[in-house]
Amino acid sequence: MEWTRKDLLSLYDLSAEEITFLLDTAEEFKKVSERNVKKVPALRGKTVVNLFVEPSTRTRVSFELAEQRLSADIVNMQASSSSLLKGETLLDTVRNIESLQVDLIVMRHSAPGAQAFIAKHLKCGVVNAGDGAHSHPTQALLDIFTMREKKGALKDLKVTIVGDILHSRVARSNMWGLLKLGAKVTLAGPSTLVPREFESAGVRVCHNLKDAVQDADVVNLLRIQHERQSAGFFPSTGEYAKFFGLNRQNLRWMKPDVLVMHPGPINRDVELTSEVADGPNSVILEQVTNGLAVRMAVLFLVAGCVKK
Repeated sequence: MEWTRKDLLSLYDLSAEEITFLLDTAEEFKKVSERNVKKVPALRGKTVVNLFVEPSTRTRVSFELAEQRLSADIVNMQASSSSLLKGETLLDTVRNIESLQVDLIVMRHSAPGAQAFIAKHLKCGVVNAGDGAHSHPTQALLDIFTMREKKGALKDLKVTIVGDILHSRVARSNMWGLLKLGAKVTLAGPSTLVPREFESAGVRVCHNLKDAVQDADVVNLLRIQHERQSAGFFPSTGEYAKFFGLNRQNLRWMKPDVLVMHPGPINRDVELTSEVADGPNSVILEQVTNGLAVRMAVLFLVAGCVKK
């Protein structure tokens, strides 16, 4: 197929064919990263601005390294050093950036829909690096890429996502991507963080960890944000770990070849213990590695559709 989108905003917007095409392209870029010379001229002469209005480590570094590997010219911006602090609107900021003849803006923002809003007003490409609790398409793509690499076909693959589903852009993006590719998705966690309303999307909702993971091929654990505890969604992190944390004992409930995943950063002894995070079933660091190939693929395809 031919990629035709100048923006990547959400996996909800993409067809199964488009998601598969992105994964196939990432597979080719992963081969580049395994060579002695890891740089290619695919984006030579293109300018990419990384605009992170919300803090990030893994995603920002991964995008920047992907851009370097593709030979792009890179400008890094943060809200703390931009005119946003002086009262300039987000739209005025990105329009000024675009007027410098940039080709792509990679943006993270705390407001859901911020990237979709600016993409309507810009000719340059926009890549969503996370917007509030709404969407994180490249994280979901690297998760799904890792599952496909390790398990083969995604159709009928049983994937359980455990944690704060209610506030998670990672969970939503994974859910939509996996459902489009034919996987069977279970969402698990406390009832305050995994309401039954999610069942209307075509997933199974479970509030018991053993029931949620015993038949799973993949278990993806989400970070528990400390602010959720103060908001009263669960009594304490210790309580959460007792009922929904993954450890050596409850790992015995699962298939011997189950994949254990986590988008990071990990709260050790909350979502999972070190024995599990660093154990033979864990592919957490491989997710990070695959994120580079996925983001190279996204930047390459989206940049190819930008028309000045």
